[in-house]
Amino acid sequence: MLESGCVSVKNEVNIMMKNVIDIVLGGFTYWLFGYGMSFGRGPLTNPFIAIGDFLIDPSVGDPLMGPIFAAFLFQLSFSTTATTIVSGAMAERCNFKAYCIFSFLNTAVYCIPAGWVWGEHGFLNNLGCVDIAGSGPVHLIGGSAAFASAVMLGPRMGRYEDGIAPLPLGNPVNACMGLFVLWWGWLAFNSGSTYGVSGTKWQYAARAAVITMMGSFGGGTFSVLFSMFKNDGRMDVVDLINGILGALVSITAGCFLYHAWEAIIIGVIGSILTCVTMPLFDKMAVDDPVGASSVHGVSGIWGVIAVGLFADNPIPLTTTNGRSGLFKGGGWYLLGVQCLAALCLCVWGVLSTFLLLWVINKIVPIRMEVNEELLGADLMEHHVRHGQIGISPLAPLRSQLTEEKDVARIGMNPGHDRYIETLKLAEMKLQSWRDYGEEKVREASAEKSSHRRFSNLARAVPIFRRKTRTEGEISTSDAPRGTFSVSHQV
Repeated sequence: MLESGCVSVKNEVNIMMKNVIDIVLGGFTYWLFGYGMSFGRGPLTNPFIAIGDFLIDPSVGDPLMGPIFAAFLFQLSFSTTATTIVSGAMAERCNFKAYCIFSFLNTAVYCIPAGWVWGEHGFLNNLGCVDIAGSGPVHLIGGSAAFASAVMLGPRMGRYEDGIAPLPLGNPVNACMGLFVLWWGWLAFNSGSTYGVSGTKWQYAARAAVITMMGSFGGGTFSVLFSMFKNDGRMDVVDLINGILGALVSITAGCFLYHAWEAIIIGVIGSILTCVTMPLFDKMAVDDPVGASSVHGVSGIWGVIAVGLFADNPIPLTTTNGRSGLFKGGGWYLLGVQCLAALCLCVWGVLSTFLLLWVINKIVPIRMEVNEELLGADLMEHHVRHGQIGISPLAPLRSQLTEEKDVARIGMNPGHDRYIETLKLAEMKLQSWRDYGEEKVREASAEKSSHRRFSNLARAVPIFRRKTRTEGEISTSDAPRGTFSVSHQV
């Protein structure tokens, strides 16, 4: 909903279809090979990639069947989320068929680094990297891939002809509704990342929910003040939404490792980074319609590093392996590992996405054609025609739009339209006959009125004497001497 509200009306259906594709194709490939690349238990597993448990389907007798299925479902949501982050940055100019291929293969872009951080084999995990709910593997990977895809595709047509000011939102209400859905969904992600409610886990799950909200409060407060200052007292929808989301991304890596006041500080810094870097990317001509590069990429880097500064040791859990952040007397080690993790994840996300899109572009062009971009992907890719979107302006391009012209406008019933057109035609014909009848009545009335005036004149003047002929002729030939005759053909 957030992405569909941020793009123009003629592309809102397309962005929703891309998110559906992310679930369908991305989910399928996560079952095929994604889970195995992150958490596989095969003999060829190494610190870079896990190998094993492909086409995951543990048998009934496997004692780990329940935990494996639970982990698969939870990690599936992370995997598809990482891909949907990229869809917003590619909005309004990406070929839909090319995006389907990207969505199918992008699972590997997420799953390999997810194994580095969360898999038992991962080299970052073995170094002691801490990321509870995905500031790095989900958001930083998604934000880095979003940046790379926006660079590869180039700006939308005419995006920077009038400067770097944001384009009008297609549906601000949808964007705000999307924020609310994400906001409350974040509580499930962060609280659920304790992987249980037994023992003290439920206490840390509750803490994760509260700390998540506190971080969003801090980020939201800053974005309100920032937007009003920047816009002379007016609130910008995008500034507020992305400021809150940037704060949520920042708090995710250590969501139950912070105190409330620390969460507010972390959220404020995340919001600052998001609001400041969005126009910087625009100055670089990196056209990201939803600001994913800033919200998920830049704030994701800060979220990973913040653990090395503010993290507590969550006794008795082993989340941090007994370590604490720099500001909690834990020294520089955890901060160094977190910085290394941020660097590795960022480089992997950018380079792997560049490579993947380059290969796809050799098969299917990743950029839409000019006429398709002008008319919108809703019409050209999905045959959804919005009432306010016209086709005639593309006549100079001599595009073959015969099929598109016959597409019914969205929200209309073509069968009803034909009946309505027939009724309108009948009404027009009936009205024309009424107008014709009224015109003839007026003509007859005017002729009768003229004849009456002449008769009155004849009676009023004594020298006139009316004599009717068989031909209807009026004559005064019998008038007294010295008079003259007048004839009128009736």
